[in-house]
Formats: sequence, C-alpha cells, structure tokens
Amino acid sequence: MDRRPPFIVSTSELPEYSHVYPQSDEAMGPVRSAGRAAGLVRIGINLQRLPPGTRSSWPHAESDEEEFVYVIEGSVDAWIDGELHRMVAGDLAAFPAGTGICHCFINNSAREALLLVGGEAAKPGNRIVYPVNPSRRADLKAADWWDDAPTRTLGEHDGLPDRLSES
Repeated sequence: MDRRPPFIVSTSELPEYSHVYPQSDEAMGPVRSAGRAAGLVRIGINLQRLPPGTRSSWPHAESDEEEFVYVIEGSVDAWIDGELHRMVAGDLAAFPAGTGICHCFINNSAREALLLVGGEAAKPGNRIVYPVNPSRRADLKAADWWDDAPTRTLGEHDGLPDRLSES
C-alpha cells in the first residue's frame, strides 16, 4: 500500500498534551491537535479526553472566534453561564462568536468521555473573558481581555469538577 498523504493522520498516533493555566496546578483534559497535524491553519480540530473529575478548560467566552464541542463517547456536564446541562454521545454544543456565552465541559461521571472540540484558529483581535477566574486577566495582554463582553447572568455553579469544588 502506498504511503498516505500528510493530510491524513491517525489521531491515535498524535501526542497528547494537558494545558495548565498560569497560577494553577490543575491539568485540563488531555488534547490531541488533529487539525494542526493534518495541516489545517484556519480551523482547529482537537480530540479531548476528559477522565473522571476533569474539565476541558476554565469557563470562558470569546469575542471573535466560534467554537463547538461534540460528545463522541461518554457523558459530560456542559457548564453554560453557571448552569450545568448534561450532554451524551451524539450531542453538539455551538458557541457563536461575540455572544458572551461562557462555557466549559466537566466530567463528573465515573467513565472517561471523548470530545471533538473545534473552532476558528486564533485570530488577531480576538478577546477572551473568564468571568469566574478574573485572575486570568493578569496573565494576558490587556488587549486580549474582553472588557466589553455582553453581560450575562451567571448561575451558582462554580465551574469546577465535583472533586475540586468547595460547595
């Protein structure tokens, strides 16, 4: 069989990495950057594993970049503006740019979940807000913080996995 072209990749062969935010020691669920490995530059496509007790990111919203999350396996709690919404395999959540819908995904189940996470590649001028983690502002350039994000009422959930929550 001929060698495959470089734009066909096996995600099982891609390295995984776990993001850790500055001023934190909590590792987010491990990610494989499939889109980048296959040569995509305008959109990001990632496979993210969420072992029990982990989350995808800190709750955030972006000014100019659309994002989506599709549950491939397992179940997760979509943290949307401080409220939890259960998602199972086959469910899709979409976050249009500029809406200020703050989100992250938390695995409070006993089984690992697998997510397809995608969105636009980093754009100049995109800004981000972390309403439950305002300390993140100190780690970003001033121009990268979304000061005028749409005001959205946040529910009471703290955005943490159960194992880390103080409630």
